[in-house]
Amino acid sequence: MKAIDGIRPGSLSVTDKPSPVGKMVRSSIYRQRSDSRRIAFQLLFSIEMNELPPDRIIDGGYYCEEVGLPCDFTRMLFLGAFMHLEQIDSLIAETSIDWQLSRMPLADKAILRLAIFEMVFVEDVPISVSIDEAVELAKEFGAAEKSPAFVNGVLGRIADLLADDLIEFAVKKLMAPGTIATEGSA
Repeated sequence: MKAIDGIRPGSLSVTDKPSPVGKMVRSSIYRQRSDSRRIAFQLLFSIEMNELPPDRIIDGGYYCEEVGLPCDFTRMLFLGAFMHLEQIDSLIAETSIDWQLSRMPLADKAILRLAIFEMVFVEDVPISVSIDEAVELAKEFGAAEKSPAFVNGVLGRIADLLADDLIEFAVKKLMAPGTIATEGSA
């Protein structure tokens, strides 16, 4: 059974009826998560620009405060992507056609890192949502007009790997010896 309109199979019973209040609450949660991704992106981008450790990036306020302070979801995305940076970069290098990681725009790279971490490790977020959110970030922050298409293409190839029962392959690549799995890891 496939998810419909962002609702995962088994999340509603036959007797459940959507209510306007329920829609508002879900909409608010989705908005909060979008804002969290935006902040996590800004933090990942700041690491590249400032070459500071993650705790200094968060404590130093290297993000747009009008979106809000980093919540637990933001920290989980940011620190999880940072902890698995080398492995995620390896997946990016393998799936980005005609692009070397070292020549990739920093904004696009940060967006990809964030989305790949979420796609592989965050179980309660459908892969399609991670991709859609990343494409939206690329539309707003991408380095070039073609950034959204590039981000979508790379993430689509990774989604295909995951869908083709190569999840173990992707997770093993990300779970190098000595790394710590975050909450929600596969």
